[in-house]
Amino acid sequence: MDDGVFRKIRRELGVTAFGANALVLPPGTEWFNHFHEQQDELYFVHRGTAGFVVDGEEFELGPGGCCYVESTTPRQFWNAGDEELVILAIGGKDGYVQRDGQMVDPADVDRRKAVSTGDLSVIRRR
Repeated sequence: MDDGVFRKIRRELGVTAFGANALVLPPGTEWFNHFHEQQDELYFVHRGTAGFVVDGEEFELGPGGCCYVESTTPRQFWNAGDEELVILAIGGKDGYVQRDGQMVDPADVDRRKAVSTGDLSVIRRR
């Protein structure tokens, strides 16, 4: 599987029925405020503490915690603890629907691209 923040489980295992990714965030980092055009998402906190904002509501989840978000609802999460955060993200709508994530803030498009190249400085929690 890929190293880095965004790890593509679906591709690695050949899953075609739904999307499956792991996100590994170092302390003090956040993922992008985003939504999806079609697919709902389920987030499972495997390790660490995750802070979430879902449709304006802020909360935290620890290991074993789950968060379900409908497609067009804005959502963001971050590492709210002192150790590495590992989240499993499962997404789909009647099966896998390709990548349909959109950034709420257009400036995050370039930030997201930077993460793909290994630049974690762009996801440091503000």
